[in-house]
Amino acid sequence: MKSHKIASLSLATLLLGIQPLWDFTAAECFCMQKFSLQEQTFVHPWKGKRVAFLGDSITDKCRIGTEKCYWEYLAEWLNINPLVYAINGRQWDDIPRQASQLKEEIGNEVDAIIIFIGTNDYNAGIPLGEWWSIETKRVEEAHGEPKQTVERAHRVFNKDNTFKGRINQGLCTLKKLYPDKQIVLLTPIHRAFAAFGDNNIQPDENYMNVCGHFIDDYINAIKEAGNLWAMPVIDLNSLSGLYPLEDGQTHYFHNERTDRLHPGKEGHKRIAKTLLYQLVSLPCVFD
Repeated sequence: MKSHKIASLSLATLLLGIQPLWDFTAAECFCMQKFSLQEQTFVHPWKGKRVAFLGDSITDKCRIGTEKCYWEYLAEWLNINPLVYAINGRQWDDIPRQASQLKEEIGNEVDAIIIFIGTNDYNAGIPLGEWWSIETKRVEEAHGEPKQTVERAHRVFNKDNTFKGRINQGLCTLKKLYPDKQIVLLTPIHRAFAAFGDNNIQPDENYMNVCGHFIDDYINAIKEAGNLWAMPVIDLNSLSGLYPLEDGQTHYFHNERTDRLHPGKEGHKRIAKTLLYQLVSLPCVFD
């Protein structure tokens, strides 16, 4: 009876996100990919799945600033098959191209798609823009009386070259290419000073960009996009705990003096561990 109570508490701890009194590591809980509770077995919903990763340098297969990327940890822990299309330096306007390349090369043989991009749009000073354009249209309606045609304000997604327009274009493309797939948005992590030569010096996030916006505005836009396009958002900006503006966290990043933008190996591991736990609450497939 005592062992049954302990096992039950362990399951409740995992599913409800309660911190246990004992220290179970991610490896102990998930690297085995399952544990038994009497006749029931819990299996991580993303175990063994084919997952596409779209984004920028932090996800790039070239491993910018790290020896091992977060998706490689997930592949090790969950036995996922990562399909990586992210490219260093890219912004949200590249997502339609990455998605189209995925469709051309893989077709529908992908279970879920994760998008981790946006920090370069902030650095480049891409205007935020608006989600919608409002127009007046005539529409037929009836509310307990004979139908009639009336004029109503009608909104249309903007797909211009602003940040929100780029997100609309990218997510519209993905919804059309993969209407039945799980698509997850990740917010960019915090960023600090980075210098990659005299022609590429990037101030920390406490400075406004050339459009007069802080990175928080871009983070919030991605969160809003989750509601607008019915896609779950994992807020790595807060949940990962990565904060390169604090000197005590520089070991999580590539270089203390010249690159507090790209996570190092330990930073990627922390991102991966955050995703490991967050993804347990999301279905990977809807079969």
